[in-house]
Amino acid sequence: MIVALGLAWFFELRLPTTVVFVRHADTDTSMDQGGNPSLNANGRARAEALADFMQDIDVLASVDAIYASEARRTQQTAEPLAKRLGLEVGIADPYDVKRFIREVQREHKGDIVLIVTHSDAIAPLVDELHGHQSVPAIAADEYDNVYIVTVPFWGKVKTLRLHYGPAPPAAGLSSGSSTPLTSPR
Repeated sequence: MIVALGLAWFFELRLPTTVVFVRHADTDTSMDQGGNPSLNANGRARAEALADFMQDIDVLASVDAIYASEARRTQQTAEPLAKRLGLEVGIADPYDVKRFIREVQREHKGDIVLIVTHSDAIAPLVDELHGHQSVPAIAADEYDNVYIVTVPFWGKVKTLRLHYGPAPPAAGLSSGSSTPLTSPR
């Protein structure tokens, strides 16, 4: 019995860590905001869609920690989910890749961590976790990518790419037709 409990404890400490990366939502570039724009109406709606998508991402629990950069748009994108889950958004520099990923791995072993960042920071962060090294470039108008990197205690790191939020109307569908879902539920 003691051996069984010891093994259970050992394997509990070896749960995979899952890191979810998303780009900030759509921004308001119509007025000068000192290089730190807020989300526009579409961005606020997309941030709520992200919260809907992420709130129940794990069957037993949900996201354990949320990080954003110092930019207003990343924090505003993370805010709806953080409020729903009662979490504070940690502020981190996504461009200090090695230090940031080391901190996430040290502080959140076995957890699910959401990182809301900028499009040019995602590929280096995924790479530092030894995820897929060919993360496609994110277009300037592309805000719905979700990269899920699962880092097991032992074995191969998995990188998944999904999309969330309202799907654009598919060509050829009538107004009475349903549009395809973009997120698994």
